[in-house]
Amino acid sequence: MRYLRYLVFGSIAVGLVIVALANRGEVSLTLMPLALGNLIGFNLQLQIPLFTVIFLGVMTGLLIGFVWEWLREMKHRTAAKTEHRQVVRLEREVSKLKSGTAKEQDDVLALLEKVS
Repeated sequence: MRYLRYLVFGSIAVGLVIVALANRGEVSLTLMPLALGNLIGFNLQLQIPLFTVIFLGVMTGLLIGFVWEWLREMKHRTAAKTEHRQVVRLEREVSKLKSGTAKEQDDVLALLEKVS
């Protein structure tokens, strides 16, 4: 099983290297469209390889998807925690009743017996 995992990771790594080598040409990334940048007087421009843009786009998409799913499932996790706490409380109460350490009568009846 461990070797199968290494094989899958190795093939993914080889695929990523092939994509990077095929897309190593430089591209120009600008912060704003040229007309808007000229109007404002500021426009950040970077020259980076295309594979960097591709990999950063994929990583950003994965990160957004993971955070989105984590936020979407939060209500289910909190409901499960609440349900688990209730089950634990009920199990403790049942075990207390079975062991006989629970009060067998009301507090009022116990006080009346003490007095008499």
